[in-house]
Amino acid sequence: YENVCIESLGYVLPGEIVTSDELERQLEPLYSRLKLPAGRLELMTGIRERRFWPPGTRPSQTSIQSCQLAIASANIDPSQIGCLVHGSVCRDFLEPATASAVHHGAGLSEDCVIYDVSNACLGILNGMLQAANMIELGQIQAALVVGSEGGRQLVETTIDYLNRNESLTRKTVKPAFASLTIGSASCAVLLTHRSISDTQNRMQAATVLANTAFHDLCQSDQDQAGSAMQPLMDTDSEELLNQGIASGVATFQKFLQARQWDRGDIDMTICHQVGKAHRNLMLDNLGLQASRDFITYPFLGNTGSAALPTTLAIAADQNEIQSGEQLALLGIGSGINCVFIAAEWHSSKCLSAIWDRQQASVL
Repeated sequence: YENVCIESLGYVLPGEIVTSDELERQLEPLYSRLKLPAGRLELMTGIRERRFWPPGTRPSQTSIQSCQLAIASANIDPSQIGCLVHGSVCRDFLEPATASAVHHGAGLSEDCVIYDVSNACLGILNGMLQAANMIELGQIQAALVVGSEGGRQLVETTIDYLNRNESLTRKTVKPAFASLTIGSASCAVLLTHRSISDTQNRMQAATVLANTAFHDLCQSDQDQAGSAMQPLMDTDSEELLNQGIASGVATFQKFLQARQWDRGDIDMTICHQVGKAHRNLMLDNLGLQASRDFITYPFLGNTGSAALPTTLAIAADQNEIQSGEQLALLGIGSGINCVFIAAEWHSSKCLSAIWDRQQASVL
């Protein structure tokens, strides 16, 4: 890309914090039955806590606020935004597109292209590529890509299932444990043409890979939508980890070549936030330093498609990214799919809030 900038970010976090210790207390019937040691959830994942939206919160509600924050932090008229992509797994309904509610709530132009994109943990990154293509082609001047993921329903349904199913063994319980790492977050990314960008945070290149022979390693139950859904996930965590790492390594080689980088050119990496085992093994296999990697999973858990962009936003918000630094955004999602994006950072524009139905409080 020659003309695309990551102009600003807006993100919203839930106010309710739920620790891994609290989840284990709720799982006491299972832990007692299988004689599982307390503390194993945080020990295995490195996740000490995650956050949940209040029951009944719709993805569009928090996505609207994230969009408003991204717009407010940038020097842009909302009428200049020509595309809105809603990229999270969670959505209000099967139809219409959740983007419809977000478009209305954010007050965008009727000339704006709007739609949903769903690709597990990569929906927002995929939306960024589509929007960047439109900007690069000169079709639009700016785009918003946003998503809001909620973990409450999945975690609570999983806990209920694990406590009630007395046929489970230490072996057969493993596929459900990945669901207990899920948290909630919302993030919006505002992309602009460089001619109207104040930040000049260049989105330079992207590399994708679809290793779909392993699409069955992580699957939910039947298609459901809305805040009342009660999903269950079945995840072969060990094999997903191995194949995800292999897919990441293959993508990384293509990524370095596309950007004409070597590893030493990368100043900061931001990966999809799964847990400590995935992070450590991924960085080791890619030959990257943990000291250059920014993480949020210890206090947010895995927030799906919102994980990587929210982590980027928090890094920007906390002034962890220095002017002139080269960033590698390394997204890997079940399917298995990879989206890696290279960016050059110069200036951070980011606003954040803790979700409150009445009003947002600044972090």
